[in-house]
Amino acid sequence: MRIAIVAESFLPLMNGVTHSILRVLEHLQERGDEVMVIAPSTSDTDVSSVVKGAYVHRLPSVPLAGYTNVRVALGGVNRVKRILADFAPDVVHLASPFVLGWRAVQAADPLGIPTVAIYQTEVPSYAARYGVPFLENWAWNRVDNIHLLATRTLVPSTFALNQLRGRGILRVDMWRRGVDTARFNPAKRSTAWRSSVAPDGHRIIGYVGRLAVEKQVEDLAVLSDLPDTKLVIVGDGPQREALQTALPNAHFAGFLGGDSLAQAVAGFDLFVHPGEFETFCQTIQEAMASGVPVVATGRGGPLDLVENSRTGWLYEPGNLTQLRDYVQDLMGDDAKRRAFAAAATASVQGRTWPVLSADLVRHYNEVIAGIPSEAGPTELTSSKGPSS
Repeated sequence: MRIAIVAESFLPLMNGVTHSILRVLEHLQERGDEVMVIAPSTSDTDVSSVVKGAYVHRLPSVPLAGYTNVRVALGGVNRVKRILADFAPDVVHLASPFVLGWRAVQAADPLGIPTVAIYQTEVPSYAARYGVPFLENWAWNRVDNIHLLATRTLVPSTFALNQLRGRGILRVDMWRRGVDTARFNPAKRSTAWRSSVAPDGHRIIGYVGRLAVEKQVEDLAVLSDLPDTKLVIVGDGPQREALQTALPNAHFAGFLGGDSLAQAVAGFDLFVHPGEFETFCQTIQEAMASGVPVVATGRGGPLDLVENSRTGWLYEPGNLTQLRDYVQDLMGDDAKRRAFAAAATASVQGRTWPVLSADLVRHYNEVIAGIPSEAGPTELTSSKGPSS
């Protein structure tokens, strides 16, 4: 088939959206599909115009204020409409749509091209974290309009399904995320790497993700004085300097990719994620595949990924005392931590990207054929809440 993927962000920026697109492109390339990616332009002249067999059509863009490596595409609906009309795709895939994706869904609708919108980022909830709470209602209106117009919306968690269904968006189905269990694997654990970041032999508490306001990494300061532990922060972003001040005893590893990231994650003794606005949280799944138990906030995607008292702990959002208590519980009990680690690894087996990408193609075929969404009301009650 012919597929147009409209990417709100794409290479060279690596984030959850880009990562998912790349895995999907690999699958579509293997199938022999013809794919075009529409994405914001970049100032990086080394970026190829063909990625995993897909032609990348770049639209003029400007950097986002305060986060210069994130770019916002310029141009109106008619420009996107001309691009889609020329390419004539069978389906348009909207990757975490908000600005460019809003134009694309408006462009595809009059052309009669079905759209599959991937709800991946809870953009409206970022407003308060960034000091502009008055924009939250406007942002939710934008999200509503996109997903009401899309032929089908795919969400990664029951929390996100509940959230959109509760806003009257009914053409919604579940599509989770895959994990590379060959890359993220307990066998990648390295004594040499552990010694390089925790030379005193302390147990390692790790975080992986963007160093941005919405990730709430500063909450990890509550763990800074736990005895015989070392906090390791993997990732980069606009908050790095402020976080280095707030967490002076932590080791900041910067951005890691490929085998370096897999080695780091497998080298953790415990993974922590304090962000409250995750629709899924891929890094949690990668930690679990690596044999690392998790302590995460009990909201959003982690509700589906972490099973309390088996693969990790979910703490009440904002309850940093509970965060600390759960971390202490696992860091102070080697046998329990090993049992949680084994259960975490087992829980993600079978969630490979080829399996998940094949499921995505099924959704493409269904919207092309006019088959309605199958998500039923029973899914609305399946999310697990935090418990002690």
